[in-house]
Amino acid sequence: MFKNTVLLLVIALASCGNAVKSKDNDLKIKNSRSDTKVSRLLDDKSIIIGANQTEAYLSILKGKNVGVVANQTSVIFKTKGDSINLVDPETNEEIFEKFVYPHTHLVDSLLELNINIKKVFSPEHGFRGTADAGELVKDGKDIKTGLDIYSLHGKHKKPTKEQLQDIDIMVFDIQDVGVRFYTYISTLHYVMEACAEKNIPLLILDRPNPNGNYVDGPVLEKEHSSFLGMHPIPLVHGMTIGEYAQMINGENWLSYGIQCKSTIIPLKNYTHTNTYNLPIRPSPNLPNDQSIKLYPSLGLFEGTNINAGRGTEFQFQRYGAPFLNKDHYEFSYTPIANFGAKYPKHQNTVCYGADLSTIKAERSFTLRYIIDSYNNTTDKSKFFNMANFTKHAGTEKLQQQIEAGKTANEIKNSWQKGLSDFKLVREKYLIYD
Repeated sequence: MFKNTVLLLVIALASCGNAVKSKDNDLKIKNSRSDTKVSRLLDDKSIIIGANQTEAYLSILKGKNVGVVANQTSVIFKTKGDSINLVDPETNEEIFEKFVYPHTHLVDSLLELNINIKKVFSPEHGFRGTADAGELVKDGKDIKTGLDIYSLHGKHKKPTKEQLQDIDIMVFDIQDVGVRFYTYISTLHYVMEACAEKNIPLLILDRPNPNGNYVDGPVLEKEHSSFLGMHPIPLVHGMTIGEYAQMINGENWLSYGIQCKSTIIPLKNYTHTNTYNLPIRPSPNLPNDQSIKLYPSLGLFEGTNINAGRGTEFQFQRYGAPFLNKDHYEFSYTPIANFGAKYPKHQNTVCYGADLSTIKAERSFTLRYIIDSYNNTTDKSKFFNMANFTKHAGTEKLQQQIEAGKTANEIKNSWQKGLSDFKLVREKYLIYD
Protein backbone atom coordinates (compact mmCIF):
# COMPACT_ATOMS: atom_id res chain seq x y z
CA MET A 1 0.00 0.00 0.00
CA PHE A 2 2.78 2.41 0.96
CA LYS A 3 4.71 1.67 -2.24
CA ASN A 4 1.59 2.39 -4.27
CA THR A 5 1.13 5.70 -2.49
CA VAL A 6 4.69 6.73 -3.23
CA LEU A 7 4.29 5.68 -6.86
CA LEU A 8 1.15 7.80 -7.11
CA LEU A 9 2.96 10.77 -5.67
CA VAL A 10 5.87 10.41 -8.05
CA ILE A 11 3.56 10.18 -11.04
CA ALA A 12 1.56 13.18 -9.89
CA LEU A 13 4.70 15.21 -9.40
CA ALA A 14 6.07 14.27 -12.79
CA SER A 15 2.86 15.22 -14.55
CA CYS A 16 2.22 18.44 -12.65
CA GLY A 17 2.01 21.58 -14.77
CA ASN A 18 4.21 23.33 -12.27
CA ALA A 19 7.19 21.14 -13.02
CA VAL A 20 10.42 22.45 -11.59
CA LYS A 21 12.95 23.52 -14.23
CA SER A 22 16.76 23.66 -14.50
CA LYS A 23 18.58 22.21 -11.52
CA ASP A 24 15.31 21.15 -9.89
CA ASN A 25 14.79 18.66 -12.70
CA ASP A 26 17.47 16.56 -11.07
CA LEU A 27 15.89 16.53 -7.63
CA LYS A 28 15.20 13.14 -6.14
CA ILE A 29 12.48 12.05 -3.77
CA LYS A 30 13.02 10.84 -0.26
CA ASN A 31 10.54 8.01 -0.19
CA SER A 32 11.39 5.93 2.83
CA ARG A 33 8.63 5.59 5.41
CA SER A 34 10.51 7.76 7.89
CA ASP A 35 10.98 10.58 5.35
CA THR A 36 7.48 10.72 3.90
CA LYS A 37 5.13 12.86 5.95
CA VAL A 38 1.36 12.58 5.96
CA SER A 39 -1.07 15.48 6.19
CA ARG A 40 -4.68 14.43 6.58
CA LEU A 41 -7.09 16.36 4.41
CA LEU A 42 -10.35 14.92 5.63
CA ASP A 43 -10.06 14.44 9.37
CA ASP A 44 -12.48 15.92 11.91
CA LYS A 45 -10.70 19.26 12.09
CA SER A 46 -9.79 19.76 8.45
CA ILE A 47 -11.70 21.98 6.07
CA ILE A 48 -14.21 19.95 4.07
CA ILE A 49 -15.03 21.55 0.73
CA GLY A 50 -18.55 21.60 -0.68
CA ALA A 51 -17.73 19.19 -3.51
CA ASN A 52 -16.66 16.50 -1.05
CA GLN A 53 -20.04 16.53 0.69
CA THR A 54 -21.82 14.42 -1.90
CA GLU A 55 -24.33 13.25 0.72
CA ALA A 56 -25.61 16.85 0.88
CA TYR A 57 -26.29 17.39 -2.81
CA LEU A 58 -26.57 14.16 -4.84
CA SER A 59 -30.29 13.96 -4.07
CA ILE A 60 -30.69 17.45 -5.57
CA LEU A 61 -29.10 16.29 -8.83
CA LYS A 62 -30.62 12.80 -9.21
CA GLY A 63 -32.96 12.41 -12.16
CA LYS A 64 -32.17 15.85 -13.61
CA ASN A 65 -30.33 17.17 -16.64
CA VAL A 66 -27.28 18.84 -15.14
CA GLY A 67 -24.97 21.56 -16.44
CA VAL A 68 -21.62 22.05 -14.68
CA VAL A 69 -19.46 25.19 -14.56
CA ALA A 70 -16.00 23.85 -13.82
CA ASN A 71 -12.27 23.97 -14.42
CA GLN A 72 -9.22 22.00 -13.27
CA THR A 73 -9.87 22.94 -9.61
CA SER A 74 -13.31 21.32 -9.62
CA VAL A 75 -12.30 18.12 -7.86
CA ILE A 76 -13.31 15.79 -5.08
CA PHE A 77 -10.40 14.94 -2.81
CA LYS A 78 -9.66 11.37 -1.67
CA THR A 79 -9.11 10.62 2.01
CA LYS A 80 -5.75 12.25 2.65
CA GLY A 81 -2.93 14.26 1.18
CA ASP A 82 0.66 13.05 1.27
CA SER A 83 3.81 15.10 1.21
CA ILE A 84 7.09 14.24 -0.42
CA ASN A 85 10.44 15.76 0.34
CA LEU A 86 12.50 16.86 -2.67
CA VAL A 87 16.22 16.45 -2.20
CA ASP A 88 19.24 17.89 -4.02
CA PRO A 89 21.19 14.83 -5.25
CA GLU A 90 24.52 16.65 -4.98
CA THR A 91 24.22 17.80 -1.37
CA ASN A 92 21.51 15.43 -0.15
CA GLU A 93 19.82 18.45 1.42
CA GLU A 94 16.05 18.84 1.48
CA ILE A 95 14.98 21.62 -0.89
CA PHE A 96 11.27 21.81 -0.23
CA GLU A 97 8.24 19.74 0.58
CA LYS A 98 5.46 19.22 -1.95
CA PHE A 99 1.96 18.07 -1.12
CA VAL A 100 0.05 15.85 -3.51
CA TYR A 101 -3.65 15.30 -2.95
CA PRO A 102 -5.27 12.34 -4.70
CA HIS A 103 -8.48 13.51 -6.32
CA THR A 104 -10.98 12.98 -9.12
CA HIS A 105 -12.58 15.67 -11.21
CA LEU A 106 -16.09 16.59 -10.13
CA VAL A 107 -17.47 15.82 -13.59
CA ASP A 108 -15.89 12.35 -13.62
CA SER A 109 -17.15 11.65 -10.10
CA LEU A 110 -20.71 12.75 -10.83
CA LEU A 111 -20.84 10.64 -13.98
CA GLU A 112 -19.66 7.62 -11.98
CA LEU A 113 -22.48 8.34 -9.51
CA ASN A 114 -24.98 8.22 -12.38
CA ILE A 115 -25.67 11.95 -12.46
CA ASN A 116 -26.87 12.96 -15.93
CA ILE A 117 -24.46 15.70 -16.90
CA LYS A 118 -25.53 17.18 -20.23
CA LYS A 119 -22.76 19.73 -20.79
CA VAL A 120 -19.88 21.58 -19.18
CA PHE A 121 -19.21 25.33 -19.15
CA SER A 122 -15.60 26.48 -18.82
CA PRO A 123 -14.33 29.89 -17.56
CA GLU A 124 -11.12 31.76 -18.33
CA HIS A 125 -8.17 29.33 -18.83
CA GLY A 126 -10.52 26.59 -20.00
CA PHE A 127 -11.91 23.35 -18.58
CA ARG A 128 -8.47 21.83 -18.01
CA GLY A 129 -6.84 25.16 -17.06
CA THR A 130 -4.27 25.45 -19.87
CA ALA A 131 -5.17 28.70 -21.64
CA ASP A 132 -3.31 31.99 -21.15
CA ALA A 133 -4.85 34.80 -19.14
CA GLY A 134 -7.25 36.72 -21.37
CA GLU A 135 -6.95 34.15 -24.17
CA LEU A 136 -10.21 33.29 -25.91
CA VAL A 137 -11.30 29.75 -25.13
CA LYS A 138 -13.16 27.80 -27.81
CA ASP A 139 -16.11 25.47 -27.47
CA GLY A 140 -15.27 21.80 -27.86
CA LYS A 141 -15.61 18.30 -26.45
CA ASP A 142 -13.97 16.82 -23.41
CA ILE A 143 -11.79 13.99 -24.69
CA LYS A 144 -12.22 11.90 -21.54
CA THR A 145 -16.00 12.06 -21.20
CA GLY A 146 -17.21 13.13 -24.64
CA LEU A 147 -19.25 15.92 -23.06
CA ASP A 148 -19.83 19.16 -24.93
CA ILE A 149 -17.84 22.05 -23.45
CA TYR A 150 -19.09 25.60 -23.86
CA SER A 151 -16.66 28.43 -23.28
CA LEU A 152 -17.55 31.32 -20.98
CA HIS A 153 -14.41 33.16 -22.01
CA GLY A 154 -14.76 33.34 -25.76
CA LYS A 155 -17.65 34.55 -27.88
CA HIS A 156 -19.88 34.44 -24.80
CA LYS A 157 -19.19 35.33 -21.17
CA LYS A 158 -22.68 34.22 -20.27
CA PRO A 159 -24.42 30.92 -21.08
CA THR A 160 -26.91 31.45 -23.88
CA LYS A 161 -30.58 30.55 -23.70
CA GLU A 162 -29.98 27.90 -26.34
CA GLN A 163 -27.16 26.32 -24.32
CA LEU A 164 -29.43 26.12 -21.27
CA GLN A 165 -32.45 24.81 -23.18
CA ASP A 166 -32.18 21.23 -21.89
CA ILE A 167 -30.73 22.00 -18.44
CA ASP A 168 -32.76 21.44 -15.24
CA ILE A 169 -30.09 22.55 -12.77
CA MET A 170 -26.62 24.11 -12.93
CA VAL A 171 -23.66 23.34 -10.67
CA PHE A 172 -20.94 25.93 -10.03
CA ASP A 173 -17.67 24.65 -8.55
CA ILE A 174 -14.58 26.79 -9.14
CA GLN A 175 -11.75 27.73 -6.80
CA ASP A 176 -11.41 31.51 -6.36
CA VAL A 177 -8.53 33.46 -4.77
CA GLY A 178 -10.46 36.43 -3.36
CA VAL A 179 -9.26 39.19 -5.70
CA ARG A 180 -11.73 41.37 -7.61
CA PHE A 181 -9.94 41.21 -10.96
CA TYR A 182 -9.66 37.42 -10.81
CA THR A 183 -12.41 36.76 -13.35
CA TYR A 184 -14.10 33.69 -11.89
CA ILE A 185 -16.42 35.86 -9.79
CA SER A 186 -17.49 37.67 -12.97
CA THR A 187 -18.24 34.28 -14.50
CA LEU A 188 -20.31 33.51 -11.40
CA HIS A 189 -22.34 36.69 -11.97
CA TYR A 190 -23.13 35.79 -15.57
CA VAL A 191 -24.02 32.19 -14.70
CA MET A 192 -26.38 33.40 -11.97
CA GLU A 193 -27.98 35.87 -14.35
CA ALA A 194 -28.45 33.27 -17.11
CA CYS A 195 -29.97 30.82 -14.63
CA ALA A 196 -32.31 33.47 -13.22
CA GLU A 197 -33.54 34.37 -16.70
CA LYS A 198 -34.38 30.74 -17.43
CA ASN A 199 -35.63 29.97 -13.91
CA ILE A 200 -32.95 27.30 -13.53
CA PRO A 201 -31.73 26.65 -9.97
CA LEU A 202 -28.01 26.95 -9.27
CA LEU A 203 -26.10 24.66 -6.90
CA ILE A 204 -22.88 26.25 -5.60
CA LEU A 205 -20.24 24.00 -4.07
CA ASP A 206 -18.29 26.35 -1.84
CA ARG A 207 -14.50 26.43 -1.53
CA PRO A 208 -12.19 28.36 0.83
CA ASN A 209 -10.83 31.77 -0.04
CA PRO A 210 -7.03 31.60 0.48
CA ASN A 211 -7.03 35.40 0.90
CA GLY A 212 -10.24 35.41 2.91
CA ASN A 213 -8.74 36.76 6.14
CA TYR A 214 -8.80 40.43 5.10
CA VAL A 215 -10.50 43.13 3.05
CA ASP A 216 -8.40 45.84 1.40
CA GLY A 217 -7.81 48.01 -1.64
CA PRO A 218 -9.89 50.61 -3.45
CA VAL A 219 -13.58 49.93 -3.98
CA LEU A 220 -14.53 49.69 -7.65
CA GLU A 221 -16.36 52.72 -9.03
CA LYS A 222 -19.38 51.79 -11.11
CA GLU A 223 -18.20 53.69 -14.21
CA HIS A 224 -15.14 51.43 -14.36
CA SER A 225 -17.03 48.14 -14.35
CA SER A 226 -15.70 45.45 -16.67
CA PHE A 227 -15.10 41.70 -16.70
CA LEU A 228 -12.13 42.48 -14.42
CA GLY A 229 -14.53 43.87 -11.84
CA MET A 230 -18.29 44.17 -12.15
CA HIS A 231 -19.46 45.43 -8.77
CA PRO A 232 -18.53 47.96 -6.06
CA ILE A 233 -16.30 45.71 -3.98
CA PRO A 234 -12.69 46.24 -2.83
CA LEU A 235 -9.74 44.79 -4.67
CA VAL A 236 -9.55 42.10 -1.95
CA HIS A 237 -13.10 41.23 -0.89
CA GLY A 238 -12.66 38.58 1.83
CA MET A 239 -15.53 36.30 0.75
CA THR A 240 -15.93 32.78 -0.51
CA ILE A 241 -17.71 32.08 -3.79
CA GLY A 242 -20.83 31.13 -1.84
CA GLU A 243 -20.81 34.32 0.20
CA TYR A 244 -20.24 36.43 -2.89
CA ALA A 245 -23.18 34.74 -4.63
CA GLN A 246 -25.38 35.74 -1.71
CA MET A 247 -24.18 39.33 -2.07
CA ILE A 248 -24.95 39.36 -5.81
CA ASN A 249 -28.53 38.31 -5.09
CA GLY A 250 -28.95 40.38 -1.97
CA GLU A 251 -27.69 43.61 -3.51
CA ASN A 252 -29.79 43.11 -6.65
CA TRP A 253 -26.76 43.21 -8.94
CA LEU A 254 -28.25 40.95 -11.61
CA SER A 255 -29.96 42.69 -14.54
CA TYR A 256 -33.30 44.24 -13.60
CA GLY A 257 -32.84 43.00 -10.04
CA ILE A 258 -33.78 39.43 -10.94
CA GLN A 259 -32.90 36.71 -8.41
CA CYS A 260 -31.09 33.45 -8.96
CA LYS A 261 -32.52 30.48 -7.06
CA SER A 262 -29.32 29.23 -5.49
CA THR A 263 -28.40 26.53 -3.00
CA ILE A 264 -24.97 26.69 -1.37
CA ILE A 265 -23.21 23.63 0.02
CA PRO A 266 -21.13 25.33 2.71
CA LEU A 267 -17.67 24.41 3.88
CA LYS A 268 -17.16 22.50 7.09
CA ASN A 269 -14.60 23.59 9.67
CA TYR A 270 -13.82 26.83 7.84
CA THR A 271 -13.45 30.36 9.19
CA HIS A 272 -12.05 33.45 7.52
CA THR A 273 -9.01 33.22 9.75
CA ASN A 274 -8.12 29.74 8.51
CA THR A 275 -4.91 29.32 6.55
CA TYR A 276 -5.68 27.36 3.40
CA ASN A 277 -3.00 26.42 0.88
CA LEU A 278 -4.54 25.46 -2.45
CA PRO A 279 -3.74 21.85 -3.42
CA ILE A 280 -4.25 22.60 -7.14
CA ARG A 281 -3.10 25.72 -8.94
CA PRO A 282 -6.25 27.76 -9.64
CA SER A 283 -4.88 29.07 -12.95
CA PRO A 284 -1.71 28.59 -15.01
CA ASN A 285 0.08 31.60 -13.55
CA LEU A 286 -0.67 31.01 -9.87
CA PRO A 287 1.56 28.00 -9.22
CA ASN A 288 1.80 28.04 -5.43
CA ASP A 289 0.75 29.67 -2.18
CA GLN A 290 3.46 32.33 -2.41
CA SER A 291 2.05 33.58 -5.72
CA ILE A 292 -1.50 33.59 -4.32
CA LYS A 293 -0.44 35.67 -1.32
CA LEU A 294 1.34 38.18 -3.57
CA TYR A 295 -1.24 38.19 -6.36
CA PRO A 296 -3.42 41.04 -4.98
CA SER A 297 -0.36 43.31 -4.88
CA LEU A 298 1.52 42.18 -7.98
CA GLY A 299 -1.64 41.76 -10.03
CA LEU A 300 -1.72 45.53 -10.44
CA PHE A 301 1.36 45.20 -12.68
CA GLU A 302 -0.97 43.70 -15.30
CA GLY A 303 -2.06 47.28 -15.98
CA THR A 304 1.51 48.56 -16.44
CA ASN A 305 4.49 47.86 -18.71
CA ILE A 306 6.16 45.82 -15.93
CA ASN A 307 6.45 42.04 -16.17
CA ALA A 308 5.08 40.28 -13.06
CA GLY A 309 6.88 36.98 -13.54
CA ARG A 310 4.88 35.69 -16.49
CA GLY A 311 7.18 33.71 -18.75
CA THR A 312 9.07 32.28 -15.76
CA GLU A 313 8.39 29.58 -13.17
CA PHE A 314 7.85 32.29 -10.55
CA GLN A 315 4.68 33.99 -11.77
CA PHE A 316 3.53 36.76 -9.41
CA GLN A 317 6.61 36.20 -7.27
CA ARG A 318 8.88 38.66 -9.06
CA TYR A 319 8.63 41.79 -11.16
CA GLY A 320 10.90 43.59 -13.57
CA ALA A 321 11.45 45.34 -16.88
CA PRO A 322 14.44 46.21 -19.11
CA PHE A 323 14.04 49.89 -18.21
CA LEU A 324 13.93 49.62 -14.43
CA ASN A 325 16.98 51.08 -12.73
CA LYS A 326 19.55 48.27 -12.58
CA ASP A 327 21.58 50.23 -10.04
CA HIS A 328 18.58 50.06 -7.70
CA TYR A 329 17.69 46.42 -8.39
CA GLU A 330 20.24 43.63 -7.97
CA PHE A 331 17.99 40.92 -9.40
CA SER A 332 17.46 40.18 -13.10
CA TYR A 333 15.67 37.53 -15.17
CA THR A 334 14.58 36.87 -18.75
CA PRO A 335 10.93 36.00 -19.52
CA ILE A 336 10.41 33.33 -22.18
CA ALA A 337 7.32 31.77 -23.73
CA ASN A 338 6.07 28.97 -21.49
CA PHE A 339 3.06 27.22 -20.05
CA GLY A 340 0.49 29.92 -19.30
CA ALA A 341 2.37 32.73 -21.05
CA LYS A 342 2.79 32.40 -24.81
CA TYR A 343 3.70 36.07 -25.21
CA PRO A 344 4.97 37.44 -21.89
CA LYS A 345 5.91 41.09 -21.53
CA HIS A 346 9.54 41.71 -22.55
CA GLN A 347 9.92 38.21 -23.91
CA ASN A 348 13.58 37.14 -24.36
CA THR A 349 14.78 40.43 -22.86
CA VAL A 350 16.69 40.85 -19.60
CA CYS A 351 14.48 42.44 -16.95
CA TYR A 352 15.76 44.18 -13.82
CA GLY A 353 13.61 44.06 -10.73
CA ALA A 354 12.88 42.21 -7.49
CA ASP A 355 12.64 38.53 -6.57
CA LEU A 356 9.95 37.88 -3.95
CA SER A 357 9.84 34.11 -4.27
CA THR A 358 11.66 33.45 -1.00
CA ILE A 359 10.37 36.28 1.20
CA LYS A 360 7.95 35.57 4.01
CA ALA A 361 4.87 36.84 2.22
CA GLU A 362 1.91 37.85 4.34
CA ARG A 363 -1.73 37.47 3.44
CA SER A 364 -2.12 41.18 2.90
CA PHE A 365 -2.23 43.83 0.17
CA THR A 366 0.58 46.32 -0.30
CA LEU A 367 1.37 49.16 -2.72
CA ARG A 368 5.05 48.93 -1.91
CA TYR A 369 6.10 47.10 -5.05
CA ILE A 370 4.20 49.14 -7.61
CA ILE A 371 5.27 52.43 -6.04
CA ASP A 372 8.89 51.27 -5.87
CA SER A 373 8.93 50.24 -9.54
CA TYR A 374 7.22 53.47 -10.63
CA ASN A 375 9.84 55.51 -8.77
CA ASN A 376 12.64 53.55 -10.44
CA THR A 377 11.47 53.40 -14.04
CA THR A 378 13.37 55.39 -16.67
CA ASP A 379 10.25 56.75 -18.40
CA LYS A 380 7.29 57.29 -16.09
CA SER A 381 5.09 58.42 -18.98
CA LYS A 382 5.05 54.85 -20.32
CA PHE A 383 4.60 53.06 -16.99
CA PHE A 384 0.80 52.84 -16.88
CA ASN A 385 -1.40 51.23 -19.48
CA MET A 386 -4.08 53.69 -18.46
CA ALA A 387 -7.29 51.90 -19.46
CA ASN A 388 -6.11 48.50 -18.28
CA PHE A 389 -4.69 49.80 -15.01
CA THR A 390 -7.95 51.55 -14.20
CA LYS A 391 -9.86 48.32 -14.83
CA HIS A 392 -7.59 46.48 -12.39
CA ALA A 393 -7.64 49.23 -9.78
CA GLY A 394 -11.36 49.96 -10.22
CA THR A 395 -10.67 53.67 -10.07
CA GLU A 396 -8.60 56.34 -11.84
CA LYS A 397 -7.55 57.77 -8.49
CA LEU A 398 -4.90 55.15 -7.70
CA GLN A 399 -2.82 55.98 -10.77
CA GLN A 400 -3.21 59.69 -10.07
CA GLN A 401 -2.11 59.21 -6.47
CA ILE A 402 0.99 57.23 -7.44
CA GLU A 403 1.93 59.80 -10.10
CA ALA A 404 1.48 62.58 -7.54
CA GLY A 405 4.04 60.92 -5.25
CA LYS A 406 1.62 59.93 -2.50
CA THR A 407 2.95 57.40 0.00
CA ALA A 408 1.38 53.97 0.40
CA ASN A 409 -0.09 55.00 3.77
CA GLU A 410 -1.56 58.19 2.33
CA ILE A 411 -3.18 56.25 -0.49
CA LYS A 412 -4.53 53.55 1.81
CA ASN A 413 -6.01 56.14 4.13
CA SER A 414 -7.97 57.57 1.21
CA TRP A 415 -10.03 54.40 0.72
CA GLN A 416 -10.80 53.56 4.36
CA LYS A 417 -14.31 55.07 4.23
CA GLY A 418 -15.16 52.88 1.24
CA LEU A 419 -13.82 49.81 3.01
CA SER A 420 -15.82 50.54 6.16
CA ASP A 421 -19.03 50.92 4.15
CA PHE A 422 -18.34 47.71 2.24
CA LYS A 423 -17.66 45.70 5.39
CA LEU A 424 -21.10 46.63 6.73
CA VAL A 425 -22.68 45.28 3.55
CA ARG A 426 -20.41 42.22 3.50
CA GLU A 427 -21.42 41.29 7.04
CA LYS A 428 -24.98 40.53 5.89
CA TYR A 429 -23.83 37.78 3.53
CA LEU A 430 -21.12 35.99 5.47
CA ILE A 431 -21.63 32.28 6.03
CA TYR A 432 -18.47 31.78 8.11
CA ASP A 433 -16.95 33.56 11.12
